[in-house]
Amino acid sequence: MAAIYLTSVTLRRELTEGSWLRRLGPVQYLTKGGVLTFDRPVTFLVGENGTGKSTLLEGVAVACGFNPEGGTRNFSFSTRATHSELGEYLTPARKRYPKDGFFLRAESFYNVATNIDELDKTPARAPRLIDSYGGVSLHCQSHGESFLALVQNRFGGKGLYLLDEPEAALSPSRLLTLMGEMDQLVKADSQFIVATHSPILMAFPGARIYELSEAGLRAVEYQETEHYQLTKRFLDNPERMLRYLLEDEGKQKIP
Repeated sequence: MAAIYLTSVTLRRELTEGSWLRRLGPVQYLTKGGVLTFDRPVTFLVGENGTGKSTLLEGVAVACGFNPEGGTRNFSFSTRATHSELGEYLTPARKRYPKDGFFLRAESFYNVATNIDELDKTPARAPRLIDSYGGVSLHCQSHGESFLALVQNRFGGKGLYLLDEPEAALSPSRLLTLMGEMDQLVKADSQFIVATHSPILMAFPGARIYELSEAGLRAVEYQETEHYQLTKRFLDNPERMLRYLLEDEGKQKIP
């Protein structure tokens, strides 16, 4: 049976009046008593820019004890406090506690890599922290290589892994590599919650997909997602799509 550590998230109390978070569809959904349920080992949060995917994932991560800027629960660095207060309002329901965990944020992974290097400068530190990430400074690799080094070396199984737009640094072939790594980790009793725009990644077999919008959130099938439909239409006939997009100085709407 697949491992599920985090089973659901609810809003413990209503956010304060005037909070910008109240405008987000998924927050409105939770405010009305909705429950964000995690019933499969892989869950995707998808939707247009600005619908609250990263904000919701960040809130879930903070509610589960992760550093808002990313890393494991043991990371406590703060480069700039830009995270929202949503995590303080969320109540996570757990079936059991994972032995491992990591919150990956594409936008702040540079800061995580820097913190690892700084911690390893501590006199007489042994073993080095970087040894758990493949032994080579994450700054000495490309963005995509460092992402995969993290997953392949630091993620040890029996864990809860939250990934925010991991596709930002990965080529299509490396995305397939990531999916293979995720599959092995799921088989090693791991759970993933992923905010993504990638129609490749969200094709992971058996995953639960939640589509976020101004109206809230809802569970959808892979082929129902706008990401899949738009990508398929483009690849089926790129000339036609580009003609509509670029003609008349871009004023035509995508059909």
